[in-house]
Amino acid sequence: MKDFRDLQVWEKAHVLTLKSYKFTGTFPKHELYGSPSQIRRCSASIAANIAEGCGKRGNGEFQRFLNIATGSASELEYHFLLARDLGYLSEPDYRVLSGGLIEVKRMLASLVRKVAEDRLAG
Repeated sequence: MKDFRDLQVWEKAHVLTLKSYKFTGTFPKHELYGSPSQIRRCSASIAANIAEGCGKRGNGEFQRFLNIATGSASELEYHFLLARDLGYLSEPDYRVLSGGLIEVKRMLASLVRKVAEDRLAG
């Protein structure tokens, strides 16, 4: 069992979730249960799946949850793009969120590769 707080990718995903909550707080009221809710769920899902994977036994389960986190990150990428195109996120805010997300996705991909290599070597 690993402590998820020790993983930089979890920390970056957590920061991204906090930023997602902050930026979606300015969305129009009529969107309250739409876009902001989806963005918040997706962003929280990334960090939550990393944390849950750390609590599982074995690298196979850990890798599975990292793959789920990666899927949530791809979904979040679309929701950021949609929010920008609908005018709910300004271009600078979109760049901040998108940049953080790209970093998390790269880190996740690297960690998935490392865990897969460790599984093959073990």
